[in-house]
Amino acid sequence: MPLSPRVPELSALDVLLSVERLGSMGAAGREHGLSQQAVSARVRSAERQFGIKVFSRGASGVRPTSEGALILEWASHILATAEELASGVAALRGERQAGLTVAASMTIAEYLVPGWTVAMRRKYPNVVTNVRLLNSSEVTARVLSGEADLGFVEGPDIPAGLQVREIGRDHLVVVVPPEHEWVRRSPIPVSELAATPMIQRESGSGTRTTLENAVPQCVPPLLELTSCTAVKAAVVAGNAPAVLSSLAVAADLTDGRLASVQVEGLTLPRRLSAVWDPVRGVQGAARDFLDIALGAGAAAGIGAAAVGATAQPR
Repeated sequence: MPLSPRVPELSALDVLLSVERLGSMGAAGREHGLSQQAVSARVRSAERQFGIKVFSRGASGVRPTSEGALILEWASHILATAEELASGVAALRGERQAGLTVAASMTIAEYLVPGWTVAMRRKYPNVVTNVRLLNSSEVTARVLSGEADLGFVEGPDIPAGLQVREIGRDHLVVVVPPEHEWVRRSPIPVSELAATPMIQRESGSGTRTTLENAVPQCVPPLLELTSCTAVKAAVVAGNAPAVLSSLAVAADLTDGRLASVQVEGLTLPRRLSAVWDPVRGVQGAARDFLDIALGAGAAAGIGAAAVGATAQPR
């Protein structure tokens, strides 16, 4: 059946995702070799096709609208599938390009992996890097099954038998819209957090697991979504709280789109880890990608540490 005229070309979706990640038309243009005016024109063209405003523009930069955040989440899945198609076609044609499959949990995939893949492409242009955006439990399953050469996960629940190396650390933050009553009352009791239906990531995500381990008495969520961007948009639209990575909300807290709330006696630090099969090891392109991730983590100040271990049975 003919493709809907509401769907832009893949290259336009790629530009939209760069604008979201970088928060700037100019920065997205530099990444794609385009002028800021050309990027703005592509964004406007895509918005006309959708019939929906994807971004709001302000003094602090460019941010997705509530509807735009959902569109961008769907676009990321489309581009991941397109990369898989390109890799498969290259294999069928017998092209002699080294292939690397990386599986990354959503927070890492949204906020860290794009920069790593750009650095990988610049340093090793003959390596085709395919990234799978999954939750943490799915990432470890792909690595264990051999479907991914290297995985990146958040949180503590790593299955036994995987090699683990810490690449950095972040912490989870309770966020609400600026007008929420918790902002005036911060810090709130843990019991109130636990009794409040929140907008949460899906079961199996590192974010969700970390929260449930720390506050096991939490009531069922108000809404479950599969990306940080979608959760943030729902928080703003629905005036409900969420718990998200500090990486995901830093810009939103700075520009006042979201506000953080302290919880009495509760801190939610977590490790960001690379995982791989110790039998196959991490070598070649996978080792190069891991080195880039470790170096980028140290440069970004997320506390990368040279810690290697094998996950043990619990």
